[in-house]
Amino acid sequence: MSKIKQLLQLHKQGESKKSIARILDISRNTVKAYLEKLPHIQSDIDDLIALENPELEKQFHAGNLAYKEDRYVHLKNRLDYYSKELGRVGVTRQLLWEEYKVDYPNGYARSQFFFHLSQHRKAAKPTMILTHHPGEKLYIDFAGKKLSYVDRKTGEVVECSVFVACLPYSDYGFAIAVRNQSVEEFLYALGRCLHFLGGVPQVLVPDNLKSAVIKADRYEPDINTALEDFANHYGTTVIPTRPAKPKDKALVENQVKLVYSRVFAKIRNQRFFSLSELNKAISEKMLDHNQTRMQNKSYCREEKFMAYEKHHLSPLPNQLFEIKYYKTYKVQQNNHVQLGQDNHFYSVPYIYIGQKAKVIYTRSMIRIYIDGSCVATHRRNRTSNAYSTVKDHLCSTHKHYLNRSPGYYIRRARHCCEVLHHFTQLLFDQNRPPEQLYRTCDGILRLYSKTDKELFKRACKLAITHKIYSYGFILKLIKTKMVDHPEEAQKRSLPNHDNIRGEKYYS
Repeated sequence: MSKIKQLLQLHKQGESKKSIARILDISRNTVKAYLEKLPHIQSDIDDLIALENPELEKQFHAGNLAYKEDRYVHLKNRLDYYSKELGRVGVTRQLLWEEYKVDYPNGYARSQFFFHLSQHRKAAKPTMILTHHPGEKLYIDFAGKKLSYVDRKTGEVVECSVFVACLPYSDYGFAIAVRNQSVEEFLYALGRCLHFLGGVPQVLVPDNLKSAVIKADRYEPDINTALEDFANHYGTTVIPTRPAKPKDKALVENQVKLVYSRVFAKIRNQRFFSLSELNKAISEKMLDHNQTRMQNKSYCREEKFMAYEKHHLSPLPNQLFEIKYYKTYKVQQNNHVQLGQDNHFYSVPYIYIGQKAKVIYTRSMIRIYIDGSCVATHRRNRTSNAYSTVKDHLCSTHKHYLNRSPGYYIRRARHCCEVLHHFTQLLFDQNRPPEQLYRTCDGILRLYSKTDKELFKRACKLAITHKIYSYGFILKLIKTKMVDHPEEAQKRSLPNHDNIRGEKYYS
């Protein structure tokens, strides 16, 4: 019970001012001041005692009289005008105060003017407490600062944008680094986030970034078509925040600050050589973040998410979503199609050279259609000025050229005959680059197909005997039919003659 009520009850019982002061341990002048106010209060003493303490105190303490002065009333009526003027270019509080003093010389000093103006502006924009339900929303944003890794091949420092998301009910967070903030990278990161959560929330709440919103509007923003396709695939809805209203997603803004201190700061001295290495480190730090006890709470974000929120999420679809792009190209003379996005070349069967091909590509795959049929499928390769070639797409001549090797020719010779197999092995055993011998093998194999097999075998044996591993030598043996008179080809001794000097000549 307040001392005012006790004072009134003792006064009603007939106690003197001195006695009341002694019982309540207050000064007699205080008791006197309260009792003098009673005649001015138009209420019975019993009614006053029945009031709640705040209402009773208001009867005896009318408030600060300064707020009833004429100068306050004058300022109060103009505070809306001053707040609006502050939004104009170049208008400051100092300028407004100077104009106020000219208009009302007996008004407040600068500090009091600033105080009342500040209080009015705060009261004009109260902060609303939002109630979040489990599994209802997922807030999405990109961090303003970037992380980076070093390209092993070039030594270039590659900067990456950091995608951040959180479920407002449990404040369970997710972060991943992507190459940039394009639609493709944004949807890839969002898909990874949903699979990390193990379910789909009812609403996706992105900021008004270009990857999500084509045209920002307070009431009816235009959502990116790709994001709408993504939402339809996962069975959810997209509701962007209002433009220039960061409080609409205050939790994810706070999540970004936490990512700065609990991820960026902790890996600042580490060096990474790929995007996957960078994301592995981010994942480890985010796990620590989600498992850290929250301030003034007995649980962590992960515990609250697993216990109260995860089972409220909708199940994930069976297939991953990949954004598709459509292009039309002409098949080049080398039976490849150039994807201009990456400046990379992909092969198609050579019979389609010169035809129009429709290319449908995603983040990971390339599919090439001609006349409504899929004629080629490739894994996407982002290496510039490079070729992805399937050997079955090449003509026989090109296949032969690519298949050439010593083993290839030795295997072909084995299928022909044992003598040719032995000859080919000896041919490649020479101390010569294999590339110089491929055309020799082509000529000998062609000669084998056009020549009598027994004649060809005898020519090969003769070439092996003389250790002359040449296409020209075998061709000459066959044309001149020297294989029919092997004794003539053998080395003969010199005939006797008189032109012999003898050993005495050289002594």
